[in-house]
Amino acid sequence: MANPDLRQFAPATERNREPILAVLQQILPPTGTVLEVSSGTGEHGLWFAPALAPRYWLPSDPSPAAQDSIRAWQAIAPCDHWLPPLALDARDPIWPVEWPIETRSTEGSAPRPQPITAIVNINMVHIAPWSACLGLMAGASRILPPGGLLYLYGPFQQADQPLAPSNAEFDRSLQARNPDWGLRDLGAVIDAAEAVGLTWVDTAAMPANNLSVWFQRCSSHPIGGS
Repeated sequence: MANPDLRQFAPATERNREPILAVLQQILPPTGTVLEVSSGTGEHGLWFAPALAPRYWLPSDPSPAAQDSIRAWQAIAPCDHWLPPLALDARDPIWPVEWPIETRSTEGSAPRPQPITAIVNINMVHIAPWSACLGLMAGASRILPPGGLLYLYGPFQQADQPLAPSNAEFDRSLQARNPDWGLRDLGAVIDAAEAVGLTWVDTAAMPANNLSVWFQRCSSHPIGGS
């Protein structure tokens, strides 16, 4: 059994989980597996997996410590619709969910009960290099079926709106930590998505100057095409 002492905690999750869940309940496909890219501590899955059943919630993260945290939360609050975490980096050219079943290891890449119909990404694109955002879009284009949904949550810059002072300070602090990080221009994110066949659907204002942004995979765009 996973060690509960390996659990990690993200205070922001407690603040944003209910507003995010309210949006997801409105926009997610009614069935299928939801792949969460960059799950971090795993606390969103703890909240979302039971609430979004009969959908399945598939967490993932490139960090072994994050994967351990997810497993620790799962041991404390088991849920049949909360799947074991995958080791997945959005920048990888092939994601574990794309491997043939016969090549998957027993742990961390088991076959999914239902096909992936949606991808959720919370608070990643500003705390990662731009290549991670591009990799996320490319992976979503490869994996999602026509009509499948990609959901993003986090703070963004918008060309027609000044940054809130708190977001401007957050952006400066991120770039001080890593010059490749920072709040992304929403127009550039939408352009990157549409370049690989993901059509922008809508943007919704969220608490604390964050946004929900979601896309659908075009039926006419070849899978994995550019």
